[in-house]
Amino acid sequence: MVTAPPKTALQNYNTATWRIASSLGVLLGISSLNHGVFEMLQGNHSTTGFVIKALGPGYGWTVWTHGSEPAFTIVPNFLLTGILATLIGPVMIFWSLRCIHRPGGPSIFLLLGVTSFLVGGGMAQVLLFTLNWAAATRIRSSLRFWCWLFPAPVGRVLGKLWPWALAGAAVFFLAALEIAVVGYGPHVPVQMELLGKLLWRLALAIVLSLLLSFLCGFAHDAAARRTDAASLQHGTIQVGKLPL
Repeated sequence: MVTAPPKTALQNYNTATWRIASSLGVLLGISSLNHGVFEMLQGNHSTTGFVIKALGPGYGWTVWTHGSEPAFTIVPNFLLTGILATLIGPVMIFWSLRCIHRPGGPSIFLLLGVTSFLVGGGMAQVLLFTLNWAAATRIRSSLRFWCWLFPAPVGRVLGKLWPWALAGAAVFFLAALEIAVVGYGPHVPVQMELLGKLLWRLALAIVLSLLLSFLCGFAHDAAARRTDAASLQHGTIQVGKLPL
């Protein structure tokens, strides 16, 4: 379960933004692990180029009889590519849970995301880890723009929606991962085109729900900062520091 670092006095980090960025980072780490495992299963063989299919052909338990899960790799070997992608996954998960809120944490996460992409961790994740990096840079932000954008009543309403939007994004993400691995519905050739369209729709749903979750998270954190600023003005709290 994702828990925010302990808060002292005046909030100088943004709790909802931290939780959303951390959760998405964990999902991306799982995706890198998923790609890496299937790449390793293809054995100690050379890749056919920079663009590969992490899930190789010939498995009877998947509808993707010719392979699935496109990935990019600069390592010309399936086994080594898979090992690297598998190792990067847990590091991304650990960093997202424990370190992404720290100074420089978002930059290290971006570096991990780029590394995962370069060693077979998946192509579709590029947009997501870039979005997550951009949002994670706001964990320590004063969110002045968002405080100005969202009036207090609007901020309070939107701020309550971020957990639901995040939950929806997680469900869409895991559903897309399952479909990309084993397929969905009857394993018949006529379904292949439908599955492709479904994956594209799920990709759109993932992006939109994540954008909504970050928007609502900013609204929640902006409202919290507004409340803390009012409390500080009245002398009821003192400024604290975010633990490293």
